[in-house]
Amino acid sequence: MDFERRYSPLPRSADIDEFRQEVRKFYAAEGRSFPWRRNTSPYSVFVSEVMLQQTQVCRVEPKYLRWMREVPDFPSLAGLSTEGLLGLWQGLGYNRRALALRESALKVIKEHDGILPDDPERLRGFPGIGPATAASICAFAFNCPVVFIETNIRRVFIHFFFPEREAPVSDRDILPLVEASLHRESPRDWYNALMDLGTLLKSRIPNPNRRSRHYTRQARFEGSNREARGAILKALQKAPLQSAGELSENTGIDYRRIMRAAEELEKEGFLSAENGMFRLG
Repeated sequence: MDFERRYSPLPRSADIDEFRQEVRKFYAAEGRSFPWRRNTSPYSVFVSEVMLQQTQVCRVEPKYLRWMREVPDFPSLAGLSTEGLLGLWQGLGYNRRALALRESALKVIKEHDGILPDDPERLRGFPGIGPATAASICAFAFNCPVVFIETNIRRVFIHFFFPEREAPVSDRDILPLVEASLHRESPRDWYNALMDLGTLLKSRIPNPNRRSRHYTRQARFEGSNREARGAILKALQKAPLQSAGELSENTGIDYRRIMRAAEELEKEGFLSAENGMFRLG
């Protein structure tokens, strides 16, 4: 694909048609293959989309494959213990997503007769599912022609349609282009193509998303509360019952940080505490 080619930010039909042809040509030649693209069942897509939130594909793929072997459907996920859940999730980070995933499985079973809804508005009522994830689930699981933006899609449209713009580009400027270019007969393949093109652009050119109004840098992990939370959960998987002092010693993290993180985890349902001792669940 010609990465120097540029188009008008106004959704003109000639530009949109040419852009769509270029993207589809690129995908036919260089599209990637992932297990969640080969298995597009609603459960498979739901799990992969939650895993891919804020986590690199190279880390997700082996975790996804193991997950699908051991937890192949919504009922098995709903019945998974907290210890088993976190053991499978370990290495993906942002552990709240694991709890949200199990809560979603319970919601599917209790409120939707075991069938994942194919409506973005209904999916937005699921734990940890925002507008973009809800729409992407519908596109990839049900091939629905929904319109949404995520980081790779944003990168593609900023690069090709706003190359000279100095002011930050808002998603409100991008959405009409996403809607105009959407391949409505095969939205699943179209969005896969945009995702792959956005990933390639990131490796080839300075990140266009830095010119987005919505661009933020990810906070440092080292020394953060996330680091303490993850260390506590990992330590309790090795030794199921520990005091805050033991957790501090075993993780090498300051006692006060351990206490703050442990109290948060207890409130969220990751931990239970009794007589100054913490355990999972």
